[in-house]
Amino acid sequence: MTKREPGKVPRIAASIAAKIERGVYPPGSALPSVPELQAAEGIAYQTARDVYGLLEDQGLVFTRRGKGTYVSLVLGKVLRDGTGRYLPTARSEGGAVGAFDAEIRRMGLVPKPTPVVIARERPPKCVAELLGLHHASKALKRARVMPVTFPDNDEVSEVVQLATSWFPPDLADQCPQLEQQNTGPGGSKSRLAEIGQAQVRLREEIEVRPPSEEEAAGLGIPVDQAVLEITHMGITAEGRIVEVCLHVMPRTKWRLAYEWEIGS
Repeated sequence: MTKREPGKVPRIAASIAAKIERGVYPPGSALPSVPELQAAEGIAYQTARDVYGLLEDQGLVFTRRGKGTYVSLVLGKVLRDGTGRYLPTARSEGGAVGAFDAEIRRMGLVPKPTPVVIARERPPKCVAELLGLHHASKALKRARVMPVTFPDNDEVSEVVQLATSWFPPDLADQCPQLEQQNTGPGGSKSRLAEIGQAQVRLREEIEVRPPSEEEAAGLGIPVDQAVLEITHMGITAEGRIVEVCLHVMPRTKWRLAYEWEIGS
């Protein structure tokens, strides 16, 4: 039986992927434009777009509208250790501001500072219920677009997560630093602990779903590429949920790990 040759799109994509693996195209480097790839390979414009679309779906490249296509800064997924990432020592490792900061720095990258959107707003119904708020009540919102970049060159950055944290209004009143751009070493969890609201138990619910158009635009991914949504809840010794964070993450960029001890 004659072996069928791969089609143009997977063949060209595999060739580019091999060059990325060998370092011909290092992380953060610009790839040929779609017209340039079209001319170099003698293919149709849409075929060239499909090549980059396949590489994007594999997590190897990302596209910035009006700027071009780049090799991903994150080759290999970010390990999100759900068991240890929220320990105080992990959150403040190397002066990190929170768990995300520490995770990215371990990969040799750094978070690129972007303004946090801070506001008092009515949270989504599911969040209000978790925080025990009336549906018309406002909570403190901290919404972040979270790009990463190189420590010595921030010209190219890649968004790897959207995260929106919600806090009850009474705790926001007691802890003004929650409404600052920089919440300090250890992040918001450390600040809550300082006012007697330490989180001693965490709960996370994970869903795989399509992104909204706004989320896809924020992450710079196609609307048909699935995302992970993690609903993270921080719970005090008294059983109160004092923080709810909604993490939206490209499935191609993250690997989730959890570990528990179990009885015999």
